[in-house]
Amino acid sequence: MLLEINNLNSGYGFLQVLWDVTLKVDAGEYVCIIGPNGAGKSTTLKSICGLVNPQSGRIAFRGREIARQAPHRVCRQGLAYISEELNLFTQMTVRENLALGAYTVKDKKTAQERLSFVFDLFPRLKERENQLAGTMSGGERKMLAIARGMMTKPALMLVDEPSLGLSPQMTTAVFQALEVLKSQGVTILLVEQNVTKTLQVTDRGYVLEKGKIVLEGRSPDLAQNDYVRRVFLGC
Repeated sequence: MLLEINNLNSGYGFLQVLWDVTLKVDAGEYVCIIGPNGAGKSTTLKSICGLVNPQSGRIAFRGREIARQAPHRVCRQGLAYISEELNLFTQMTVRENLALGAYTVKDKKTAQERLSFVFDLFPRLKERENQLAGTMSGGERKMLAIARGMMTKPALMLVDEPSLGLSPQMTTAVFQALEVLKSQGVTILLVEQNVTKTLQVTDRGYVLEKGKIVLEGRSPDLAQNDYVRRVFLGC
């Protein structure tokens, strides 16, 4: 098991957002968390990567406790977080953003190999390597954020709302990129509002409502669940 969360309670100061959340992700899996706005999906990812300190509960990554560790320490253990906001350096080029993504990689040869890997994975970024990140389209910036996360060769990628604000065409392109990463052996935990598409591409899923896990199962099974179809798919 790559990631295991048990009875996680987390939030922001006096505001508790997550209540006894328990989930797991095995190596090689593509797992999603779906739910309405404000359910606590992003807070779950932020708690895992160290941006939010949990109030209680256990978060184990590769068998080691990481709850309440600093984000840079979590990153060094093989975890990458692609935030909803992307947090790119907009006045820097594509190549410079990718180089910063490899700041924990001390060996220059390894860093160059990672750069070649992400350019092969995202040819569009190679074409625009000298372009300022702030001048790129929304879909291209999403690809850059994912590629920057890949520069450390993470064992697990946490991806928050990759389709947010994108056209249907660019949404398809971003999801295709994630599927390529999955085929390369990258484990992915995805938070996404596009429930239909998400359940088509992922292996398993969790439904989060009001800070609690209310359903879990194989994605094809969740797609046929009466409650999921009624609440999220409009069927």
